[in-house]
Amino acid sequence: MVEKNTSTVLLDPIKAIAEEVFSKIPDSYKGMDYHLELGKQVKGLDGLKIKQLHDSLHSFLLYMRKNEASDIDLGGTGCDGKIWYRVYGNKSPLQLEKRLSHKETDLLIHSAITSEQRKNLLNDRNLDFSYTLPTNNGSKPQRFRANAYFDLDHLALNMRKIDEEIRPFKSLDLHPEVAKALSLKYYKYGLTLITGITGSGKSSTLDTIIDANNRTVDSHIIIIASPVELIHTPKRSVVRHREVGRDVTSFKNGAIQALRQDPDIIVIGELRDPETIMTALEITDSGHKTFGTLHTSSALESIERILGEVPSEVQNRVRSRLADVLTGVISQKLVKSLDGKRVLAKEVLLVTPSVRAAIRNDNVNEIYQMLAEGSELGMITMEQDLKRLFDEGKISKEEALNNANNKKRLIQLFNDLEY
Repeated sequence: MVEKNTSTVLLDPIKAIAEEVFSKIPDSYKGMDYHLELGKQVKGLDGLKIKQLHDSLHSFLLYMRKNEASDIDLGGTGCDGKIWYRVYGNKSPLQLEKRLSHKETDLLIHSAITSEQRKNLLNDRNLDFSYTLPTNNGSKPQRFRANAYFDLDHLALNMRKIDEEIRPFKSLDLHPEVAKALSLKYYKYGLTLITGITGSGKSSTLDTIIDANNRTVDSHIIIIASPVELIHTPKRSVVRHREVGRDVTSFKNGAIQALRQDPDIIVIGELRDPETIMTALEITDSGHKTFGTLHTSSALESIERILGEVPSEVQNRVRSRLADVLTGVISQKLVKSLDGKRVLAKEVLLVTPSVRAAIRNDNVNEIYQMLAEGSELGMITMEQDLKRLFDEGKISKEEALNNANNKKRLIQLFNDLEY
């Protein structure tokens, strides 16, 4: 629940500057003509007014930190003039006496981006970018992953707080065999997938794995992301951060270029299209350790997604290559806990010779049973982990069932417990 003390949230500067700016834009301007003209007006604002707009946005972000929110949403028809925060998984609006009009949030969002970013936003109707909240007390600036987009001709904005604290590797609670598979020290090449829906903590888990390698291996790590989130300080490794749209034109190009940059580990922020998936398989097959993320909720779905994304005429070849290079899959969810917060539930697949054979022979459905019976190697199904969390008194039975990929199997596990 968002706190009611909103005295530090600054709305008046936005309203005052908006009144001045929109007096210069004819009401006849609509659609892209309206946004092009608004962009010109923002570009022409003096430094003091831009600072006032930034200070207003920063007041929203500081309030977000105060309430331990993960996300903020504003602008467009969908927010109804309110500022929304997500706190422990639940999204609710800030209770303010005044609301922001569509034009006022359009102005605020235009002021938060550069001229080049504005061009990309208007061309693509969407913009991924990173944003930094400066601090005055010498502490580390807070960074955000941001997405600006259109909602019925007006701009909307989501900003997600990037967790600057890297979780200890031990907090992932992984079996030693799985930990070895994630380490360059033991596995010099192979593809590992970190998967889950949006907001499931994939980035945090991936950052923990990157940090563990950075601390323990002399290597070169190249991270290709959209946008770059947490910035890793080099420890025992050189760590490069390449942001799509700023440092490189695409995930695919970043991965191909990485091969000429003497990498040991290549991190592809998102395997979002067939070309990037094919490139990830090729660079792993060339002898590199590769990590990537997918928006899937289970190990089986991850394998099927990769195979389903490529043209049918090359599926057999891709299936064989995937069987050769895949090292493991960690699929995760953040589940509402009994204390009102959230706890990590995960499914872990370690690719054994039997799993490789199942992938190569198009018998992916057999893998679930291998997962369920692979505890000695650290494998676990989502259902088994949800039952563990229930047994430990961390989540309710209802919440476990709501998050199960295979509800029938989880019910069987509960019935076995009762028996």
